[in-house]
Amino acid sequence: MHLIFALIVFHILGNIMSAHTWQVLAIYMALAASLSEQQALKQTCPSCDATQLCNCSSMGLEFIPPGLTAKITGLNLAHNRIKHIQSQDLKQAVNLRTLLLQSNKISSIDEDSFQSLEKLELLDLSNNSLAHLSPVWFGHLFSLQHLHLQGNSYRDLGQSPPFSRLRNLSSLHLGNPQFSVIRQGNFEGIEFLHKLWIDGSNLSQYEQGSLKSIKQINHMIINIRSITTFSEIVRDLVYSVSWLEVRGIAFRSSAEMQVLRVMSSSFAKKISFRQALLTDATVPEIVSILEDMPKLVELELVDCRLLGTGQWKMEFQEKKSQTLRVFTIKNLAIEEFYLFTDLQAVEGLLSLFTRVTVQNTKVFLVPCKISQHLRSLIYLDLSANLIGDLSLEHSACQGAWPSLQTLNLSQNSLSDLEMTGKSLSHLANLIVLDISQNNFGEIPEECTWPTHLKYLNLSSTHIPKVTRCIPQSLEVLDVSGNNLKEFGLQLLSLKELYLTRNQLKTLPGAAPIPNLVSLSIRRNKLNSFSKEEFESFRRMELLDARDNNFICSCEFLSFVHHEAGLAQVLVGWPDRYVCDSPLAVRGAQVGAVRLSLMECHRSLVVSLICVLVFLVVLLLVAVSYKYHVVWYLRMTWAWLQAKRKPKRAPPKDVCYDAFVSYSENDSEWVENTMVRELEQACPPFRLCLHKRDFVPGKWIVDNIIDSIEKSRKTLFVLSEHFVRSEWCKYELDFSHFRLFDENNDAAILILLEPIQSKAIPKRFCKLRKIMNTKTYLEWPLDEEQQQVFWYNLKIALRS
Repeated sequence: MHLIFALIVFHILGNIMSAHTWQVLAIYMALAASLSEQQALKQTCPSCDATQLCNCSSMGLEFIPPGLTAKITGLNLAHNRIKHIQSQDLKQAVNLRTLLLQSNKISSIDEDSFQSLEKLELLDLSNNSLAHLSPVWFGHLFSLQHLHLQGNSYRDLGQSPPFSRLRNLSSLHLGNPQFSVIRQGNFEGIEFLHKLWIDGSNLSQYEQGSLKSIKQINHMIINIRSITTFSEIVRDLVYSVSWLEVRGIAFRSSAEMQVLRVMSSSFAKKISFRQALLTDATVPEIVSILEDMPKLVELELVDCRLLGTGQWKMEFQEKKSQTLRVFTIKNLAIEEFYLFTDLQAVEGLLSLFTRVTVQNTKVFLVPCKISQHLRSLIYLDLSANLIGDLSLEHSACQGAWPSLQTLNLSQNSLSDLEMTGKSLSHLANLIVLDISQNNFGEIPEECTWPTHLKYLNLSSTHIPKVTRCIPQSLEVLDVSGNNLKEFGLQLLSLKELYLTRNQLKTLPGAAPIPNLVSLSIRRNKLNSFSKEEFESFRRMELLDARDNNFICSCEFLSFVHHEAGLAQVLVGWPDRYVCDSPLAVRGAQVGAVRLSLMECHRSLVVSLICVLVFLVVLLLVAVSYKYHVVWYLRMTWAWLQAKRKPKRAPPKDVCYDAFVSYSENDSEWVENTMVRELEQACPPFRLCLHKRDFVPGKWIVDNIIDSIEKSRKTLFVLSEHFVRSEWCKYELDFSHFRLFDENNDAAILILLEPIQSKAIPKRFCKLRKIMNTKTYLEWPLDEEQQQVFWYNLKIALRS
């Protein structure tokens, strides 16, 4: 009937209005709908308002917010409680390029939910509850480059190839602890992937040839436990993978390593093992397999465990690997490292290594023979280990590391700087040396260093000063974090100097370091300078002196900008700090200049202003609370809203006989006595109670106003609790303006206990007026009089 009536109305209007009027009406309706959707989006996700990137993560959303438009290119809905994606949710977001839905509770997706997202490049559905994957979801995502599906609950990828339409796919993340099957055809349509990540910790069934359809994979990550399944996968990846990263696998016995012989034919250039378990029995087998790989350049072990003491029996082939150059070990846990051998068994593998990294592995000594076999080594990182002065002397013995150019010994146990320099002095090719975060404490007057050393990092080594122990050949010196009080060293070749986090009060002299182009002197105690001091640094390209104690940074900048002409090199000092105060006299100290309080104590003045503003705000809040200012403002707003609404609700919208307004302390009488009496009467009355009939999630004020408008009468159950309650003081009386302005006869007052009108707060003037001018019902204690009470109440409700 409603539809037929609407059609008739539109037909009549169509005969009356011109075509132009219809167009205007259509535009108006479209704009109104658009504004309504934008308002809904703004309420659900405020960061989406007039932006291209919407960050709605961690907001407790249970649905995709409405009102998404074509302007939005990025939408982050991660870490919410979304369970279902519907067809219409993303239909308007046609320009979306990034959609993040990870860490929700998504268990179902309508098949055409992503149909309009042809420009989408990144889709993250990881860590949800998807029990299956549908090829239809991805059928129209022609621009998709990155797809993350790991951490769901699907056991396989389905019978049909789910990714066959994704021709631009570059990275694919799959799998979960329940993922157990990979079938032929699952990866059909994919020819190239930059990264393929498969979480297959419980993968037990792999159909041969399933991954063979992918012709090239730059980086393959697989988390797997079954060595047999892993070998089957490797068989399909022999020619396609450039970097193979294996996680969570355990190589326990030499017998189970035989199935991995297929790796020896792999064309992979890099092999990484993460969270792997190795033993003395399996290490020789792994080395033998890797030695046969024709293109292997880099081997990496990260966060692995080794059970054993290095008693490895190896037989190297005459034609050993000629390609392996880079070897990295990070965070290797050797349970009995103090019993570990000198690794003579692997000496034959070391001669071709050019880069070796062994970090955080409790290395306290590199055997001299091992060092001497590293003839091609140009980069060595032994940071975060246990190397001391004597062990370094033994490790860097004569003939050790003859080609070495970069050495990192930071975070070790070195304590003698002179001995450190002497131990390394024979390394003729050494250019870069990092010995930071050791505990040298003292620095001698003279030291011996490698002849061609250019870069030296001595930061955080507790040296109290700098002496001629610092090599004269340096171009870069870092002595940050050492509490130095002065720097007057002559370094003619020095180009970069880092003095951050020291105790310097003056700039270092420029004459001893004439070629300096970069100086970082942050977080010191600089507070003054002279023009002569600063002019000596005219050749510098970078000067960073932030976080110091200049008496007036404004004056300092003015001097530099106008006198020295070096504004372009002052990192971190924007022009907005330049003031119009008088410049310092030529050659004078900044401390001698008399400046205003605001100029020289900017921080103090700003702090005082902030404190005063805070106290004023606090005072206003207190006054507003005492005199109920907020209450009056909210009541005024409610009155304005009520004035804009029609005087009476349409009869069809009235669905209650009465709305009951009462205090929580009187709920037992209302709910157990009055409701039972009225709703079980003949005919029954239909009452509206806030506990039972308010719409969950809706603002309480809207619930009150809507309930009053849908009720013929309003019952006020008055008591001492009622006039003192917060309900009466704030939310409930939003409705009084409209109720009393429209029709005073709609209000029925019930006095549950004797109460004087004077006891009602003066700001409830309408309620006080009605109590003085209108008859109200009093609840009697006598049972016989209670029958009369119910009779009069029912008469009042029917009137």
